[in-house]
Amino acid sequence: MRAAWAAFDDYAEEDAADFRAVVDALADELPADSPLGLFERACAWDSTGHSDRAVPLYREALERGLGEASAYKGRRAKIQLSSSLRNTGHPEEGVKLLSPELVAPSDELDDAVRATLALCLSSMGRDREGLSLVLGALAPHLPRYQRSMATYARLLVEPEE
Repeated sequence: MRAAWAAFDDYAEEDAADFRAVVDALADELPADSPLGLFERACAWDSTGHSDRAVPLYREALERGLGEASAYKGRRAKIQLSSSLRNTGHPEEGVKLLSPELVAPSDELDDAVRATLALCLSSMGRDREGLSLVLGALAPHLPRYQRSMATYARLLVEPEE
């Protein structure tokens, strides 16, 4: 599967169906009840511009225990499903799905959680909350001003006194 995804950028837009066929063939090699195959198929649909086709596959992969099979891929599925939900006009579902991830054990996907959640919030007209998340995620990466940016991020959502 890694090799297929490594070659993804080599496919032209008109070859999207060919790429999905490669992913399908590789997913077919997994056990029939594996949530990993559903996840990979969802990713292939999503990556080729079909969020609507990806949503039910992400959901089924999570329902079948993707997070237990791979905590990392389970978290990726939540991020990607939330993004796809936003793209299909359901950002509130994305917010509901990703909000608990803000307090989940930290990993390299933390910033992606915050960025995707910020987009979902913005799509709901909650731009200040989204900006707060993005600034909070950005602050630790700055060479200076980490403390002030983190404070500004917090003040965007704290009630005024």
